[in-house]
Amino acid sequence: MSYLEQAQALQDQLVAWRREIHSYPELGFQEQRTAGLVADNLRAMGIEVQSGVGRTGVIARIGEGGGRVIGIRADMDALPIQEANDVPYASKIPGVMHACGHDAHTAILLGVAKLLNETPDLPAGEIRLLFQPSEEMQDAEAKSGAVRMIEDQAMAGIDAVIALHVDSKAPSGQVEIASGYVGAAVDDFVGVILGEGCHGASPHQGIDPIFLQAQVVNAIQGIISRRIDPIMPRIITIGAIHGGAASNVIPDEVQLIGTIRSYSEEVRSKLHEELEKAFSLVRALGGDYKLTITKGYPALFNHAEVATLIRQVSVEMIGETTTVTGAPSMGAEDFSFMTQLVPGAMFMLGAQYDSVNRPHHSPIFDIDEKCMPVGTAVLAETVVRLLRG
Repeated sequence: MSYLEQAQALQDQLVAWRREIHSYPELGFQEQRTAGLVADNLRAMGIEVQSGVGRTGVIARIGEGGGRVIGIRADMDALPIQEANDVPYASKIPGVMHACGHDAHTAILLGVAKLLNETPDLPAGEIRLLFQPSEEMQDAEAKSGAVRMIEDQAMAGIDAVIALHVDSKAPSGQVEIASGYVGAAVDDFVGVILGEGCHGASPHQGIDPIFLQAQVVNAIQGIISRRIDPIMPRIITIGAIHGGAASNVIPDEVQLIGTIRSYSEEVRSKLHEELEKAFSLVRALGGDYKLTITKGYPALFNHAEVATLIRQVSVEMIGETTTVTGAPSMGAEDFSFMTQLVPGAMFMLGAQYDSVNRPHHSPIFDIDEKCMPVGTAVLAETVVRLLRG
């Protein structure tokens, strides 16, 4: 039987794994139950397991060695969202939900493990299964799960690495793959504009930071439209502004919180520089500021040779009309740390549940579980071909 036929025969098991994980979601670096489920199932298959990698991650190895080493990564963490879906497998943990599909990613990689472990005459080499914690968040040292796993040598000796991500807006079972940059670098900023508080009836007696922030916000929009090459992808979004508490009080300060997205490292540096200039405008108007920029994930780059192979496998398996060229996104993914080290690629797996808009990171996010065998089969076949070199 083909890998697709074998994966389709695993449908009920894939669903059971996914729903168990979905019902008991865990936030980043807290995935003890999920990691335990993964490790227990891998051991039951007779697969070597290493737990506690990158704090709460799991590594499994298949193959006898003596050849290439290929990694497959799945993220395991959930989000701090209260689920609104009325389904039997809804989250049982208040305020925590798998709202991005990592439960499906984990179940799919368990399926891949089963298929590959039962494959006779695998090519020489090692298949390394990387069950990663905390893709969605960074720890107190601003390090995500991918970084922590890399620090624990999870990528040591790996020649190539692949991954998938479900897409709740794409037709179920469709594979989207592209070469080059497919996800953005992400940085966060917190800017505090400092003025002098006073009575709202006497604004001339103070320095109004609310007025000052209006100039800064306008200048930030000018960065995007006037300071960066218009053909280069870039975004600066202000997601929160906090300041003041009463109608007749001018506050001492206003806080701006936002995100910076880009592909090019040159553009990334330029955005940081220009953001500093935008905030510095307040000094000419009598105020001051403090700006903190925290660098996050690098841009996700799909290496052409790996992405081309994934596309070839998908076309052979599910057809050319169901295999499409994916559009670049300004979303971020810490899988990018892995593809900085070795050639790799991530494909998107269509998982549209119904006609309702169920975006990622939404309380009503859900997926069509019938897509999971496709993801399982494409990963399994691709890794075998990568082993052959």
